[in-house]
Amino acid sequence: MPALRRGLAVLRMIAARPGPVSAVTVARELGLPRSTTYHLLAELAEAGFVTHLPEERRYGLGVSAFEVGSAYLRHDPLERLARPLLRRFADRVGHTAHLGVLHGAETLYVVREQPTHPQSLVTSVGVRLPAQLPASGRAILAHLPAAQIRALFPGKDSFVNRTGRGPRDLPALRRVLSAERRRGWAVEDGYVTEGFASVAAPVFDHGHRPIAAISATFRHSCDPECGETWPDLAAEVLRFAAEMTTRVGGN
Repeated sequence: MPALRRGLAVLRMIAARPGPVSAVTVARELGLPRSTTYHLLAELAEAGFVTHLPEERRYGLGVSAFEVGSAYLRHDPLERLARPLLRRFADRVGHTAHLGVLHGAETLYVVREQPTHPQSLVTSVGVRLPAQLPASGRAILAHLPAAQIRALFPGKDSFVNRTGRGPRDLPALRRVLSAERRRGWAVEDGYVTEGFASVAAPVFDHGHRPIAAISATFRHSCDPECGETWPDLAAEVLRFAAEMTTRVGGN
């Protein structure tokens, strides 16, 4: 069991890096003896989970790691894990519950669960929306590096407008994301559909990277300056987002 845990730690460490790493780096960051590190890397390479690059004296992920990752996606794990949780969430808060993921500069809704008395919404499964508008999109964006936000929204043409509300340029988006990151949840009122508001919180993976967001959408309308944040509802959203984070082995 210790050897298995160490081998998985090596895989996760390599996967978290932008490129191949040396055995010395692996040993140092994981606190492993060099001999143990080389043995683990050799076994992982033999199984195809790690690729040795002899000219660079480095190690990267192998084909077997890709196959496991592809199989994970085929099994629709996020949807399967989220559906029963969102069903409980929708019944508890009495609002429509969504699981959204980031797809480029858009939010893609992959799960939707309705309360007992559903309301008609534009956010059905498969719908994509500009990520800076829905609360679920901004809940994810708020925890991405600044360089990634800049790459997703390079200019004013990147900011699609639906109802006349929401950030319209990169500085405005950064201000909103900074405030929502400090607060812990994202809100929008009429940014996507007039007369509807949303509250969302992020779901994290094991490396504390945002991989999805859980949101509650409900009927509400106020003037652009009302600034409601719905902390009581946000507490419920945060609780279920934390449960989803635990379900996916996140941190």
